[in-house]
Amino acid sequence: MSNGASPQISPRTFLNAFWPKAQRVDAKEKWRICIGAFLGICIAGLGAYHLSHNVLGLDGQSMAWLIAPLGASAVLVFAVPSSPLAQPWSVIGGNTLSALVGIACVRWVPDPMLGAAIAVAGAIALMFALRCLHPPGGASALLMLLAGVDQFSYAFTPVFVDSLLLVLAGLVYNNLSGRPWPQALGASPEPASASARFTQADLDAALLRYNQVVDMNENDLTRLLRQAEANAYQRNMGELRCADIMTAEPHLVPENLPLHQAWALMRQHSIKALPVVDQQQCLVGIVTTADFMKQIDLDAHEGIAWRLRGLLRGMRGRKPQTVGEIMSRQVLTARPEQALVDAIPIFTQHQHRHLPIIDEQQHVLGILTQSDLINALYRACAVPIA
Repeated sequence: MSNGASPQISPRTFLNAFWPKAQRVDAKEKWRICIGAFLGICIAGLGAYHLSHNVLGLDGQSMAWLIAPLGASAVLVFAVPSSPLAQPWSVIGGNTLSALVGIACVRWVPDPMLGAAIAVAGAIALMFALRCLHPPGGASALLMLLAGVDQFSYAFTPVFVDSLLLVLAGLVYNNLSGRPWPQALGASPEPASASARFTQADLDAALLRYNQVVDMNENDLTRLLRQAEANAYQRNMGELRCADIMTAEPHLVPENLPLHQAWALMRQHSIKALPVVDQQQCLVGIVTTADFMKQIDLDAHEGIAWRLRGLLRGMRGRKPQTVGEIMSRQVLTARPEQALVDAIPIFTQHQHRHLPIIDEQQHVLGILTQSDLINALYRACAVPIA
């Protein structure tokens, strides 16, 4: 019995956590990312070099034209363009503002070790405050300490210029290669369909409870969850056959069974339909409570119970006496091996509540009811609560 303690993790499970997981992207996407990073760094480097040396006239020996954190920015921009951490403002603002924090620490914090810690922590705090969280920003702040940069102009060139050029390269390349970018920070979430099992409010509540930075925008996360939900539904329902959920060995009645006996049988077993069979036990029809109700005048609301008793007793002139006289002879059926998903339209489109399951000889093997179907759908779609 569980006492509320955390589950014990085996040494093998713990060691397996360090093993790298396979990326679920195909070779085409991998090549797209690599080519994009190559072009992005080339454009940023060549553009920054031209601006620094040919436009601003800076000395090539005293002025860097490409910063190392830009490599990490390129990974985000081209490999995970839907990430909130990889959007244009995150790239430009995260790198530039973090560089400013690092330069300020070089100028005003005497101890380099303390300055490095303050620079990284301060950069993260500023990025959170200005909604431009970008992991390479922490490296940009630390780089200023390690390089001893004390000129605020360095945050403009090369940091700002490099970041801007990388963003421009990503803007063109990602959209041309089928990855819409940027993802609007304030975009309205996609409306949930009528069949959706969770809403945006549900997702927001889950993210609030998760209370960690999620490296995916909410629209993509919603689409991913709904696709996983659809796959799970298809897997669960696709494997079910009518025989798996039908009510086996239903009560069968002959055509000549008196109505009062059929009604008593239905009430005794709390059922609303009886398959009707001939002498060879082959299906010839089905009788339901609706068939009984059709025999009385439902337009007059008073005395319905009395008129039903009259029908069952054969009172008031010529009335149907047997099941065969009121049963429905046009019966939709299904085979036991038939997929359950193929039987669902019979209930939803034809408004049937009972579906006899028969074999090749028309012998009744079971009956599928709305209750059986609802229970199967519930089990297939049930979501465990963490």
